[in-house]
Amino acid sequence: MSVNRTSSSETEPPAIVIVGGGTAGWMAAAALARLTPCAVTLVESEAIGTVGVGEATIPQIRLFNQALGIDEAEFLRETKATFKLGIEFAGWSRAGASYMHAFGEIGSGAGLLPFHQLWLRGRELGMAKDLATYSLNERAARALKMQMWRGDAGHSAPDMPWAYHFDAALYAAYLRRLAEARGAVRIEGKVVSVERDGASGDIAAVALEDGRRIAGDFFIDCSGFRSLLLGQELATPFEDWSHWLPCDRAVAVPCATKGEFTPYTRSTAHSAGWQWRIPLQHRIGNGLVYCSDYLSDDEAEAQLLANLDGAPQAAPNRLRFTTGMRAQQWSHNCLALGLAAGFMEPLESTSIHLIQSSIARFLDMLPGRQPAPAMRAEFNRQAEFEWTRIRDFLILHYWTNGRVGEAFWDRCREMALPDTLTAKIEQFKASGFIHREHEELFTIPGWAQVLIGQEVTPQALHPLAASTDPAALERMLGEIEAGIGQLVDAMPSHVEFLRAYCMPRATNPSPTPVSETAR
Repeated sequence: MSVNRTSSSETEPPAIVIVGGGTAGWMAAAALARLTPCAVTLVESEAIGTVGVGEATIPQIRLFNQALGIDEAEFLRETKATFKLGIEFAGWSRAGASYMHAFGEIGSGAGLLPFHQLWLRGRELGMAKDLATYSLNERAARALKMQMWRGDAGHSAPDMPWAYHFDAALYAAYLRRLAEARGAVRIEGKVVSVERDGASGDIAAVALEDGRRIAGDFFIDCSGFRSLLLGQELATPFEDWSHWLPCDRAVAVPCATKGEFTPYTRSTAHSAGWQWRIPLQHRIGNGLVYCSDYLSDDEAEAQLLANLDGAPQAAPNRLRFTTGMRAQQWSHNCLALGLAAGFMEPLESTSIHLIQSSIARFLDMLPGRQPAPAMRAEFNRQAEFEWTRIRDFLILHYWTNGRVGEAFWDRCREMALPDTLTAKIEQFKASGFIHREHEELFTIPGWAQVLIGQEVTPQALHPLAASTDPAALERMLGEIEAGIGQLVDAMPSHVEFLRAYCMPRATNPSPTPVSETAR
């Protein structure tokens, strides 16, 4: 049996075959079915499991959901989601210390100076409190509060961006329903071979175990670590970054929740890696990312199980990985998404974002039946820039650790850095300067929070900050602190807000929380 959905014209949108489901496959299918006229076929086998441990996101996920026309309250109910305002890093700079990489702005800059430069001046003068004092998101998160600001005129509250913690398997199932309702076709089956065009080398079809042939114009590889199309069939090389990010194992397990849950992800440093904690409505997701050179699988599992909030709800799931990316994520007429494209450990919750950004990039460069080499090259250039800059941000956490005397962490501090990261660190050390390069994902406040949180100290102040009037600076810092305090005091708790917002509209047609205008 042959299923042929190829386009009949060179200028028509391609018939797209997605190999593999999970979060990556169904994100692609839902987006293509909603936003393009492409014929979309997704092939997956229920016999092949998905990793499904990436449950924490960054605020850009809201843009993806909005593009799909998803009702936020329905999404929260369907995926058992909670809100996320940032990520806490416990024990990274030194034992007992913690800081947060919170979303959104910190304080308020003055002229050309970002706020962290003024804060460094205030710290030198002994008048500035912890950087967290001037972050709306962090203070709300620490107080277990949540709110969305109205987008009406005259509302002077600062931006308070949010993301989500959600069940990745439930999210994939939710997107599947949306995709199929909009015409995407799912085929159950296991791919056993790939048919190539003899002249171009492009993929022509995939063959299933039961003999069916699924043809298409373009193929999206969402086959996970196997990278069945891009890695195995097209032999696209893998760039290994384990010399910078040496963790190569993870063990994950859900546990019971005690009812209250934090509106932030927690990353806690351990002897040979770190533990994640992701609170959902119905459970807490936990995992330990570690380096097998310093910790055995059994030791890692025992360490994780000893540091849970509640009773484990499933057997621990062990994973092996190598951090890195495919040298080209788009080769011939095949694009890889998710784990098929590479692996970035979930330290800064970028896994789902990298799927989202690749989908957006692909839609922007959507090919016809014959992809132009120039478009493919530009896609790969942008993907490499995004992945390497995220890589650098993750390396920063490891290299600046203060866990002296622990073999794994000592090794991380001693490693040679990529030139791109060396430049950023040296610039900050010189005068607190942070440069956000082009469309780099992480913002200046994000870099500042991690550098300052990891106790990297500039050797000198920026001249403009050094000349700031102390009295005016003290007044400004006090006003920011007080203003944020008033906002946080007025917020409902995270649990109260979530329950009110998620209540079905038929039951609660006028819920108190009102979503802001999309930024």
